[in-house]
Amino acid sequence: MSTPVVQGTETRTFDAGWVREQFPSLKLQVNGHAAAFLDGPAGTQVPMQVIRAVESYFVSANANTCGAFETSRRNDAIIASTRGTMADFFNCDASEVVFGQNMTTITFALARAIGRELRAGDEIVVTTLDHDANVAPWRALGEKGVVIRQVDIHEEDCTLDLDDLKRKITGETKLLAVGYASNIVGTINPIAEIAKLAHAAGALMFVDAVHFAPHGLIDVKALDCDFLVCSPYKFFGPHMGTLYGKREHLQRFKPYKVRPAADAIPDCWETGTQAQELIAGIGAAVDYVAGVGRHCDLSAKSRREALRAAYRATVPYERTLLTKLLDGLSAIRGVKVYGITDPKRFGERCSTISLRIGQHHPTEIAKFLGDRGLFTWDGNFYAINLSERLGVEPKGGVLRIGLVHYNTAEEVDRLLSALEEFTKN
Repeated sequence: MSTPVVQGTETRTFDAGWVREQFPSLKLQVNGHAAAFLDGPAGTQVPMQVIRAVESYFVSANANTCGAFETSRRNDAIIASTRGTMADFFNCDASEVVFGQNMTTITFALARAIGRELRAGDEIVVTTLDHDANVAPWRALGEKGVVIRQVDIHEEDCTLDLDDLKRKITGETKLLAVGYASNIVGTINPIAEIAKLAHAAGALMFVDAVHFAPHGLIDVKALDCDFLVCSPYKFFGPHMGTLYGKREHLQRFKPYKVRPAADAIPDCWETGTQAQELIAGIGAAVDYVAGVGRHCDLSAKSRREALRAAYRATVPYERTLLTKLLDGLSAIRGVKVYGITDPKRFGERCSTISLRIGQHHPTEIAKFLGDRGLFTWDGNFYAINLSERLGVEPKGGVLRIGLVHYNTAEEVDRLLSALEEFTKN
C-alpha cells in the first residue's frame, strides 16, 4: 500500500514495502500465518540497522566510559553522538538529553529530585488519561504532604476535560504531568495549550511522550514543556528511556547520585553505568526514522529535516490504516470502540484503538487472534485510572490494536476477518 506524500509542490509516495524490508522480524510465521505485529504500543519491532548498531558496539566499543584506551574512547564517542542524535529528535541541545533505564524509572528519579524542593500543601496535577508511570511517581510525593489533583475526561470520546484541568490548576500548583498521547485510546492532548496554562500559573510542565513518539514529530521548543520523556523501544529502538529537560531545570534540581559521579549536566542525572550498547541502538533508531524521511524526500538535508519528512509521510499513511480499521469494525456485531471515532477528528488521535466485543474477555479475543498470527494486547496497559474510569477494569480491560507505519492494509483486512470469525463462533 502506498500513500501520496505532498510536500509543497512536490508529491512523493510512502513505500511500505521498502519499510518492511528493514525489519527482519516481520518475516516471522505463526501456525502457518505471517505474523502481523499489531502490538506496537507495547514496543515496536526494530530495523536491521538497530540490530547491527548493538552488535557493532559489542564487537568494537564494549567498555566503560572515560578510559585511557581505544574501546573506551569509542564508547564515549557513541554516547556523545547518540546524545546529539536525540537532541535532533527532540529539537533541543545535546546537554538537555538524559539517558535512563526506562520512562518509569526516569520519572521516579525526577519526581524524587523535584520533591526535594516541595513542601506540604504544594500541588501537582495529574490526569485520568495517563499511564500510571506519569501518575504514581507524583502521587508518591503525597508522603511529604504534597496535594495531588487529578483531571477527569470526557467519557464519550476519551479526551481530557480541559475545563476541569483549568479548575484543578491553582496558585499552589507546582507541576502539571500530562501525556502527549493515550496508550489505550490514542487521544493526542493539546500539549502546547496545556503548557501555557501551566506556565501562567507558575508551574512546571512534564510530558510523557512515550506513546506519541512513533506517531508524530516532537518539538520541545514549540511545545515549551519543561521536561519530556520517551522510550526508544516504542519508536523502533531498544529498551531504554530518554529525557529532555530544560537546561535551567536540570541545573536547578539536584538528582540523587553517588558522590564520585559527575556534577555537570546531563551526566549527573544518569545514575550508574548505562546500558551503553542500547544507547548505540537508540542513535540507530532515530537514524532509521530519518532514513524513512530521506526515502520519501530526497531534498531533506539535515537529520531534523529528514525526521520532519518522515512524519509527513507516516502520519497520513497510519491515518489511512486507521480509517480502514474503524470502518471495518463498525460493521462487526458487538464491537465497542473507545475514544475518537469521527474521521474529521483524526488529527486529535493516533492510530491506536481499544475495543471490547460484548461480554467476551479481552484475553480470549487476543488468544484467538494470536493463534492466527495477529498480535494484539489485552488488559489495562498500566493506564489503570482510565481503565477504571471507563468501567472495564473488573472485566479484563480492553483489546488494544496498535498500528505503526510498518503495518499494512492487508494486515488490517486479516484482522477484521478474524474478528468477524470470532463473533460468529
